[in-house]
Amino acid sequence: MALAAVASVADAATYTGSKACQTCHAAVYAKWSKTRMANVVRDPKVQPSVVVGDFSKPNPLVTFKISDVDLVYGDKWKQRYFYKKGNDYFVYPAQWDIQNKTWRAYHPAKGTDWWTAHYPEDQAGRPTGPLCDGCHSVNYNTTTHEVTEWNVGCEKCHGPGSDHVAKPTKANVVNPAKLDLVRGNDVCLQCHTQGQPLKNPVADPSGDRYYDWPVGYTPGDRLADFWKLEEHKLGETTFTHFPDGTAHKNRMQGNDFVQSQMYLHNIRCNSCHDVHGTTNNADLKKPSTALCLTCHTGVKTAAHSHHAANSAGADCVGCHMPKIEQTIADVNVRAHTFKFIPQACNVCHKDKDVAWSKKTVESWSNFSPWRVQ
Repeated sequence: MALAAVASVADAATYTGSKACQTCHAAVYAKWSKTRMANVVRDPKVQPSVVVGDFSKPNPLVTFKISDVDLVYGDKWKQRYFYKKGNDYFVYPAQWDIQNKTWRAYHPAKGTDWWTAHYPEDQAGRPTGPLCDGCHSVNYNTTTHEVTEWNVGCEKCHGPGSDHVAKPTKANVVNPAKLDLVRGNDVCLQCHTQGQPLKNPVADPSGDRYYDWPVGYTPGDRLADFWKLEEHKLGETTFTHFPDGTAHKNRMQGNDFVQSQMYLHNIRCNSCHDVHGTTNNADLKKPSTALCLTCHTGVKTAAHSHHAANSAGADCVGCHMPKIEQTIADVNVRAHTFKFIPQACNVCHKDKDVAWSKKTVESWSNFSPWRVQ
């Protein structure tokens, strides 16, 4: 689709909600409706079964009842609990660690995320609208604080769909797969990056607010016109980055990816993932190693990895996408730079340190010691 045509689609159309897509795209809608994209934010009063936190026993962190919760967020790594005050939502200061089955405090400390300098210390002064909801909804309105739809609906990736619903053609809807490399990946990077809007704060009837998502961006736009990625300096370990530039925390898959050789060679997010839903982890198009070997056909995993075939150590993502980026406590998500860094070894070899990992890999004859950073 020509870029001018993409822009005109976004400018002319309005948002309809994903239900409007179901009539013509029933099979895709059915798959998507079961994904985490479609179910990251839910109402526990409508779906009581979505609550995974243990409210059955007293806990000093939990100063609220489930009946006080208006929305729950997440069900894979952590679950947070929102309440509504006025026309804003706020997060209670306790979250459920799903993997470890325990309550943990939720309170981004001053000096961590950049936005903490602009909001009160108290969680009750940190509305989710400017800090969360732009990625967990479709068409968040910065004036009314209302959304067209909660969750990552069809129009989050395909743009406003009223014209397409009225007269379905390929010319009046955005297809990220048909965009150029930068704009196609930008559709995913709008939420899977850590950064700041270029224009901050944003005017709001309740007072200017600092936003942690790219206000104004619509699929088909160039994200860099709205958003800048978190800066880092090589050699430094920070809240957001390891010394080599790999992300240190969650929501930074895109920060990683744009540094990678994969990105430079025209690989896209949708080369590996199908956000409409698959039976594989992370909505991969194939199981991880099978997916990698689709392109990397000459790699013999056992010889390449120095681990037994079919073991965790021979799984491509174990070394090239290690779980080193924190999402909660000791629960990490995978890096997306696709380069090897010694910390990958210590995900499994917990009794060793990074120096041991570096020395071991440097001793392998099929790796250059100059490439082990």
